Amino acid sequence: MTTGDGLPPLREVVDHFGLRAQKSLGQNFLFDLNLTGRIARRAGDLGACDVLEIGPGPGGLTRALLAEGARKVVAIETDPRCLPALEQISAAYDNRLTVLQGDALSIDPAAHLTGPVRVVANLPYNIGTELLVRWLTPQHWPPFWQSLTLMFQKEVAQRIVAQPGSKAYGRLSVLAQWRADPVLAFEISPKAFFPPPKVTSAVVHIERRPEPRYPADAKILGNVVFRAFNQRRKMLRSSLKGLHPDITGLLGQCGVDPTWRAEQVSLQAFCKIAEALAG
Repeated sequence: MTTGDGLPPLREVVDHFGLRAQKSLGQNFLFDLNLTGRIARRAGDLGACDVLEIGPGPGGLTRALLAEGARKVVAIETDPRCLPALEQISAAYDNRLTVLQGDALSIDPAAHLTGPVRVVANLPYNIGTELLVRWLTPQHWPPFWQSLTLMFQKEVAQRIVAQPGSKAYGRLSVLAQWRADPVLAFEISPKAFFPPPKVTSAVVHIERRPEPRYPADAKILGNVVFRAFNQRRKMLRSSLKGLHPDITGLLGQCGVDPTWRAEQVSLQAFCKIAEALAG
């Protein structure tokens, strides 16, 4: 039995190559080609783009990206057991797939990509948040990517799109919404994966903005937000006290109540605090 691209169903591929998902690598394979196609389509028009994928595993999403017309897919995979399956996909799609074997936190794929670039990935749970923070906080803006279409645990996805005043609002909310427009696209049941995780997953689509929503120094803003949410139950005058000799006065100048906690502070207010510290 083959699928529309002439390749075997993913379950057969996994069985053939003995690809048992490893918890240590954050692996949960997505077999449903309807879902992988839906993720690929949510990323937008791929015909004029190179696509960066992290953690392709046996290649379910990879196949969908290529089938949806991606000009080229560059996939970073740390598990050498998956390479033969990915080589099959490359051959079936006229070598439009380039696979880089190694740790996505260490590999710079820039030399293999030609813009515009869209990042589309079912991110491994163990490195997903760190990768997202890196993509949102490059030294120069706009970044190399045009959009990010990423799958996370539902809890993480909710944090990315959360608004002030909610329990989910935090560092990821501020970093994502300062320079980009994130949308929670849809949820995916644990039953869609093998092995099924204990949590529901969700796909987030993030479109970069040409300029940040409010002026602020990225490094200072990142430090303010980290300190504020690292001690989120403390009042701001306590969590930020090491940043300025009169942090209470500075917060007042920014229109921020020093007794507020981090979850009460809007994105614009955080940017005002960063600008005041820079000045």
